[in-house]
Amino acid sequence: MPTVYIALGTNIGNRDENLSEAARRLRESGVEITKLSSIYETAPVDYLDQPWFLNAVLEAQTTLSAAQLLTTLRSIESQMGSKKPFAKGPRLIDLDILLYGDDTIETTDLQVPHPRMLRRNFVLVPLAEIAPDLKHPSWRANVTELLTHSPDSSQVRRIPIGWS
Repeated sequence: MPTVYIALGTNIGNRDENLSEAARRLRESGVEITKLSSIYETAPVDYLDQPWFLNAVLEAQTTLSAAQLLTTLRSIESQMGSKKPFAKGPRLIDLDILLYGDDTIETTDLQVPHPRMLRRNFVLVPLAEIAPDLKHPSWRANVTELLTHSPDSSQVRRIPIGWS
């Protein structure tokens, strides 16, 4: 089974419950979560006129193919009532495949590694927490080194709430 990394984000409603509910639904969908990062509060990026996000990253094992995993993530978002009225806007829950093993995937619907993950501290900080030495074959360095040289200056702060 490949090791996958999934980013979770929310900035509408009860944000910490949204993250916990998404993780619960992932477990029920054949995604065996092996590590959960801390939860981080992060400033919005790109579209700034919206509430701050809670973000986290999880490591998991799954028998689902990358395409099946993407379908599962979109289904969970939909079941939870998440709508994306416009790109980079507010959302109840956002689930993204960051990595699917060592695979590089380029389709209309899915790009792995996630195309913007190395320029987003709200992804790199929690990913470095749970997998500091992780290095995809297409990267020049591991996650910790990439975070050190990240061009992103947005605020990412660990908050003292845990997973329920």
